[in-house]
Amino acid sequence: MKRSSTRVLLFTCEHGGNQVPRKFAGRFADHQDLLKTHRGWDPGALKTAKAFAQAADVQLFFSETTRLLVDLNRSEWNPALMSSLVPPPNEEERDEILEKWYRPFRQQVLDWVTQHVQQKQQVWHLSFHSFTPELNGEVRNAEIGLLYDPQREPERALAARWKETLRETLPECRVRMNYPYRGITDGHTTALRKRFGAGEYVGIELEVNQLLYAQAPAQVKRLIAGLQGSFLAAHQGI
Repeated sequence: MKRSSTRVLLFTCEHGGNQVPRKFAGRFADHQDLLKTHRGWDPGALKTAKAFAQAADVQLFFSETTRLLVDLNRSEWNPALMSSLVPPPNEEERDEILEKWYRPFRQQVLDWVTQHVQQKQQVWHLSFHSFTPELNGEVRNAEIGLLYDPQREPERALAARWKETLRETLPECRVRMNYPYRGITDGHTTALRKRFGAGEYVGIELEVNQLLYAQAPAQVKRLIAGLQGSFLAAHQGI
């Protein structure tokens, strides 16, 4: 695929922290341990996103509010938008949560993409996530997952190229496509695909096994550098 000269990068991290707004602290009083788990946030994702953004001087939008309050990677119609693991908000609280912690983030990103598309630039969006090594008794058999829409050629090409460069940069890591989730299920990138064509918007989700972030600091630093270097090589090679 011929590289566009009007390409621009965008980074987001929807589950960057497990902070609880003070007003809603009471709902989480008996769920402090839950907040520390993968249910509350994506450990390592924001650290990686910030390293990428700093190195490449790329716009990064992120949130450190726990996904147990509201999941920024879900659409408003999704039943999983607000977790059933904590006491549900009443209707007034739900509206406030959406207005203060959900819609501003999603609108900021949408406005940014729209602005660049209107300037005839193709937006290449990388969304940073991490996944628990075991879910419901199933051990995930990968270290890195690349989520994309197989029907969109630029996404398919970038994911394939990135997988190749990851094999060279982090050969010890098993890389799987559309794993541990499908790239076309409801998510931030999926929502943006519905608004923009493949020639305008390219969305990839990076999923990293949280076991990798539990390694020694030097190993985590090498991991992030490997992810970053391989991504830039893949992106520039297309």
